[in-house]
Amino acid sequence: MKLNELQPASGSTKDRKRVGRGPGSGNGKTAGRGHKGQKSRSGSKSMRGFEGGQMPLQRRLPKIGFTNIFKKRYAIVNVGDLSKFDAGSVIDAQALLDAGLVKKTYDGVKLLGNGELTSGITVKVDKISKSAAEKIEAAGGKVETV
Repeated sequence: MKLNELQPASGSTKDRKRVGRGPGSGNGKTAGRGHKGQKSRSGSKSMRGFEGGQMPLQRRLPKIGFTNIFKKRYAIVNVGDLSKFDAGSVIDAQALLDAGLVKKTYDGVKLLGNGELTSGITVKVDKISKSAAEKIEAAGGKVETV
């Protein structure tokens, strides 16, 4: 078998439809668009979601819920992640960014109590859970909320 002998399986390909090429083609005159009406015209487009004048689905369905525009979003860090820092170091939002523990601080950093901590460190964050504060203080560290 050579490259120039390759052929697709029989019946797997069809010739493209050539519309508007006279009555003998079977798609001449109206070019498969039927007679008259919005869709037969050139440049015809209808709006996304248009259902021919019927009430569109997105307007038939009820509105649900709401979005709180005052919601605060916090970057989450666990106590176990802080074990990569040296004992006695001061950890704030910038230190967490530099270490790659958070990609963005959003409205602040919140420390959660998942994991264990062995060294005493000082943590300065916007919010902290009770269990996280207990674990840091048990390891000989200090907690400050900014």
